[in-house]
Amino acid sequence: MEINKDKLDVIFELQASLDRDIQERRGLDFPMERWIQKDVLAMVSELAELLDEVNFKWWKNEKPVDRGSLHGELVDILHFFISMCIRAGMTPEDLYNGYIAKNKENFDRQYGRSQKKGYDVNEKEPE
Repeated sequence: MEINKDKLDVIFELQASLDRDIQERRGLDFPMERWIQKDVLAMVSELAELLDEVNFKWWKNEKPVDRGSLHGELVDILHFFISMCIRAGMTPEDLYNGYIAKNKENFDRQYGRSQKKGYDVNEKEPE
């Protein structure tokens, strides 16, 4: 692995390698749609584990947030997210460019510069 390589490129390469290894060693062969379904379910499971780390259960006594566990759950979620990107045919550049465009659109929505209405804090609801 190159030291000066883009971090997102490295993450995609490592995830593709892990996914290939798991598929080959376990003899798994699913169509893309089924892989994404499985990744979504795995991600939902990881999201639930993340939620448990931040005291969402109001009926339980709170415990201090363990930042290490919190970070670990976020990394687990990223694994499945990147797998889905790869399976959907997205490259790191596609993800980056899509994020940049969507981030701009989200800012535009917040400042009323978008065709999509209902986001501008200065926009009044019709009476």
